Amino acid sequence: MKRVLLALIVLVVLAGVAGGAIMFGRLREPFRGYAAAEQFVEIPQGAGSRGIGDRLVSAGVVRDHDEGRPVTLLEYEGHPTAEAVLREVAEEVAKDPAVYAVAVSHRIGTLEIGDVALAAAVSTAHRAEAFAACARLVDEVKARLPVWKRQVFADGTEEWVNCP
Repeated sequence: MKRVLLALIVLVVLAGVAGGAIMFGRLREPFRGYAAAEQFVEIPQGAGSRGIGDRLVSAGVVRDHDEGRPVTLLEYEGHPTAEAVLREVAEEVAKDPAVYAVAVSHRIGTLEIGDVALAAAVSTAHRAEAFAACARLVDEVKARLPVWKRQVFADGTEEWVNCP
């Protein structure tokens, strides 16, 4: 099966710092596993980053089961507005004065077990703020992003999740 290695990505860098730059871009290379997601969301050092006391990364990885059924692969399809929604969510989280930086990506296409589907990261001055902001970022992406998931099970059956 052909793997489509597309990803949606939005980076909001040093948004919580006065005069901070906001940058948006697209991920060009596929990433696999937590370490790769962590590198992808590395927040650059520089002016304004000295107040960062915590960087938190969340990597949503394709697992090999769902509700007791073995899963062999997932396929994500995104609505044409998905990138705009992802950007909107990132901007909302970045408006929190406690947040210095936000990075978020949700892949589309065919993913295998172990691939990172959703990568999210935030930087804040303190750990509790980072956990709260990252949880809010992931929750909002999962609630609002118009991306649908097709799960293929080991017995050959499949199901669509999050479809209207």
